[in-house]
Order: sequence, then structure tokens, then C-alpha cells
Amino acid sequence: MKRQIYQLKAGSINNLERLEDQLPDPEDTEVQIEVKAIGLNFADVFAIWGLYSATPKGIFTPGLEYAGVVIKCGKDVNKVKEGDRVMGVTRFGAYASHLNIDARYVVRLPANWDFREGAAYVVQGLTAYYALFNLGALQKGDTVLIHSAAGGVGTLANRMAKYFDAYTIGSVGGAAKVEYCKKEGYDKVIVRGEDFGAQLEENLGGRPLHLVMECIGGKVLKAGYDQLAPRGRMVVYGSASYSQKRDKPNPIKLILKYLRRPKIDPQGMIQENKGILGFNLIYLYEEADLMHEILGEIADMDIGKPNIGAAFAFDDLPDAIRTFSKGKTTGKVVITL
Repeated sequence: MKRQIYQLKAGSINNLERLEDQLPDPEDTEVQIEVKAIGLNFADVFAIWGLYSATPKGIFTPGLEYAGVVIKCGKDVNKVKEGDRVMGVTRFGAYASHLNIDARYVVRLPANWDFREGAAYVVQGLTAYYALFNLGALQKGDTVLIHSAAGGVGTLANRMAKYFDAYTIGSVGGAAKVEYCKKEGYDKVIVRGEDFGAQLEENLGGRPLHLVMECIGGKVLKAGYDQLAPRGRMVVYGSASYSQKRDKPNPIKLILKYLRRPKIDPQGMIQENKGILGFNLIYLYEEADLMHEILGEIADMDIGKPNIGAAFAFDDLPDAIRTFSKGKTTGKVVITL
């Protein structure tokens, strides 16, 4: 089957090239998907720039999540069938009109969801849940700081935390996102600035900070860690402070940020009785059983549909990446085909 696909050699958004290639029939355990929507993630941006450790060598196709229709099944596939509407994850390769994927990594789309919502859900849901519960050990009534509070992960993380009656403080990069966060039910919202540490202390109002969903890095990370209560946990799953509003990152700025990054002494953690955990969702890709277990737990929470903040056509995918990388959007940014 002929398909449309974006490929590049990592380094710059300008390297993205749209071309046509031949997609073979699916293997025995695979399904072939006609892609209807693609979800954008910051991991995509860092992979395109060549800053993501899991990025394939040489020329590759970015993209970690999608939604679409099953059009062919391998002979050993029995959990989905042709015509099923599905959503799923892939270890790169989603920037395509069609793809083959192991059937373990697709799940049926809820009947009342559209393809855009399906493409906005799986990576965000898995990230939020794994950080809050598998690593963060969230307890009922905890106080949680959620960075990038208006984004895809932040939105779902807040809903999950609220399900456990947590007190949630969201941080955002601009005042335009504050109202969105209030509507999503955050108890407090902070617009990050040079005085972030002081703002956080004020908004805590004497409450102990039990858990930080950290995806910013730099001084913001250090300020959050300093405010953690004894037995507090910080879960690090991103480093948005390294992002730049340009097609190709400035290497000198990246090096300076790296050299100036906070350095926290593990022996100090012993004295302060708090800790930091980190994870990269793509390294959980082989854990298909865990993925389905987590998605089942989220479904039981009934936290609602993901919010779509912006949608772009497949033809405009490079511009969508540029818009997304500037951090001005709320909810999830998706591509439609």
C-alpha cells in the first residue's frame, strides 16, 4: 500500500520531508491502521531536534500516538478486527497516513470519542497515571504541584489527582492559561516567573507539598524540590526549559543550561527525607500488559475526554510543530488526516 509519511534526520524542524513510500502487509501479530489523527508531544520536538536519547539513528519518522481505523489484520490477531476504531502508541513512526503496529499496542476508541480525542489520550494518560501513582504514590488528600498545568498531561493529571481529593497547584508559562486551569478545577494557579519559589510558598499557605509533577527543569525544579515536605516525592518526566522558539536549537544556550542545571546531593535527600524519581515513557513501550492495566485504571476513574486545544491538517504538520514548541497552546495539539 502506498502511504504519505514524514521523515527527517534529527537536527531541525526544517529537515522534515513529506514523501510517499510503500507499506507492506502487516506481520502475523500486527494490524494495519489508516491514521485519522496524530497527537503531538514535547518528546516529538526533542526527537526532531536530536535532543531525545531514545531518538533512532539516521533518518526516521517521528510521532508516538495516533488514532485511526484498522484496515488489515495479521493472521494471529484476534482482539481487534477490520473496521475497528482504535487509538494507540508506537515507538516513533506515527507521522504517517498508514502504519503497521503490533496489535498489543492498540485499544478500541470509546464509542462517543472522535479520532482527535483518541490521539490526545494514550500517551498523556499513561504519563500522568504512571507519574502520580506508580512512582509518585499519590495518597488521598495530598498536595500536588503540576507543571505545564494547561497541557495534555497536566490536564489529565489534575483530573486524576482530584479523583483522589488532592489539593492541586498548577503552574503555567503565561497568564492566558490561568482561566483554563481554573475551569479544570485547580485550587491554585501560578504563572511561573523569577519569583516562582516565593509564589509557590505563598500558594501552599502552610500546606505540606507531597508530590511534584516536574517537567520544566532548571530553577523551577530546584524551587519545587526545596518546598517538598518530608517524605515528599518529585517525579521528573520532561525538561521544557531546554526548549527554544526556533526551528533549530542554539547549541551554546543548550550547553549553558545544561551546565547550570540544579545539582541535588543524594546524601542531602537522606537528611531531608525526600526524593526524586525520573522516567521516560518510551522505555515502558515493551510493557504492553502494564499499559492496558493503567488504561483500565484510568477508565474506572471516568475523568472525561481530553481537551483538544488546536488541530492542524497533515499538510501543515511542520507548522503545527512550530506552534506547539512555543508553548502557547492549551490542551492537546493534534494533526488530522
